[in-house]
Amino acid sequence: MNVGKLAAGILVAVAAGAVVGILFAPDKGSETRKKLSKKGADLKDIFKSRMNDLVDDLASQYEEIKDEGNKAVSSGKEAVNALKADAKHALS
Repeated sequence: MNVGKLAAGILVAVAAGAVVGILFAPDKGSETRKKLSKKGADLKDIFKSRMNDLVDDLASQYEEIKDEGNKAVSSGKEAVNALKADAKHALS
């Protein structure tokens, strides 16, 4: 899950940079608070979107692995049944 940690780290760094930039800007307090609020909402939306993408990717990969596992199990069952049939034929 290094990708998740990396994404979270990048978002924290971006958020910190935005906050520092806004705090040092020569605006009134009310304007600064508005900017901070907007940046926070924007970052929240970006983070939410990225996490949704990550969850969707993981769900897709899970489904693919599950399908491959089911195919392998079916193939194994078919092989066992074929061996059983061969063994019965050889014994009779």
